[in-house]
Amino acid sequence: MIALVDMDGTLADYNGAMVRDMKKLESPEVLSDLGDLDFLERKPHMRARMDLIKRQPGWWMGLEKLPQGFQILDILRQLDYRIHILTRGPKTNLNAWTEKAQWVAKYVPDVKGITITLDKSLVYGKVLVDDWPPYIKGWLKHRPRGLVIMPDQPWNQSYDHPQVIRAQADLTKVYEALAAQRKT
Repeated sequence: MIALVDMDGTLADYNGAMVRDMKKLESPEVLSDLGDLDFLERKPHMRARMDLIKRQPGWWMGLEKLPQGFQILDILRQLDYRIHILTRGPKTNLNAWTEKAQWVAKYVPDVKGITITLDKSLVYGKVLVDDWPPYIKGWLKHRPRGLVIMPDQPWNQSYDHPQVIRAQADLTKVYEALAAQRKT
């Protein structure tokens, strides 16, 4: 049974690295907005700064691991899921695609596959582990019996769906949902 696991915001601390590096380029009027990357991406000058950061050689390879994402990976391994990394690649930064693959090879060497795509909804799996609601919505549209494990993040607090289990500090519900999904 295939479990698709997102990289940025699930296994790798994209947001932490982006906020850290945006602070290096900040101007006084945006100090209060740095925690809301979705808001910043809608401002052309901020989007340009974020793109500049992501184009730095080694930036994607330097992302730190998120412990909770790796705890979820351990649960998937215990339950004998076939783990595939599913990550979105930036359209105009092909170096990011290479570095994402290198990051996965370094931190998740037992992975059964990696798919870097522009549209996650096209990739088959019985389970999706992802933090980003727009990707979850698209994937669920094509998977009426799929299960999503959503790592609890500030940007997904308001998202709710009957097929989504929020991964919080206690992963007991995540384990139970994945075990039940394994039996279907």
